[in-house]
Amino acid sequence: MTSSIFLAGASRGVGREIAKCLTTQGHHVTALLRSEASRAELEAMGVSVIIGDAMAPNDLLSAMQSQKPIDVVISTIGGLPQDGIKPDYPGNKNLVDAAVAAVVKKFILVTSIGTGNSVSALSPQTLAVLQPVLIEKDKAEQHLINSGLTYTIVRPGGLKSEPATGNGVLTEDIRIIGSIHRADVADLVCRTINTRADNKILSAVDKNMLFGQFEFDIFDLS
Repeated sequence: MTSSIFLAGASRGVGREIAKCLTTQGHHVTALLRSEASRAELEAMGVSVIIGDAMAPNDLLSAMQSQKPIDVVISTIGGLPQDGIKPDYPGNKNLVDAAVAAVVKKFILVTSIGTGNSVSALSPQTLAVLQPVLIEKDKAEQHLINSGLTYTIVRPGGLKSEPATGNGVLTEDIRIIGSIHRADVADLVCRTINTRADNKILSAVDKNMLFGQFEFDIFDLS
């Protein structure tokens, strides 16, 4: 079924891969961009572009309310440990609040393994580097969970830029840690539009790139 998707974070990385995946599937995608830099590439895929900043609540309200009814908001926005003001919480909080005001059906948030109750999956060394960002991501997750929106939270492991392997899996097991290619994360995120993933928090890894070996249950999206 074709859906109307509002995508934040499409200028690069996982967000760009999600835009490719959604348009290939025939969904109508509107991407929020902070600048014109990626407009031509996204429009060539068939993506509609709105210029605005997730850190500016009024931009989001007008952007969402100018669209036909939005079925799903997807956000991949986030910062780096060295960033001063990180958008992980404030930007995503603004997106969630705008989605509530626009009566959006579902919100899919991409964070990372190590957020919230998956923090124990990380080594102490990795946690020491990522903790400032993970704290902000956890606040964003909690704001979404408490918003009243139907949600899915996807927490990828270490991200790689190589082509998709087709071996990406989702799990509710908070012990899991490993790597995954961005294109495989995008495929999994697109599949979570499926209602089976409603109100779930899921870690995303490549089953052949786990750090450590133990049995875990794969979340079934079929």
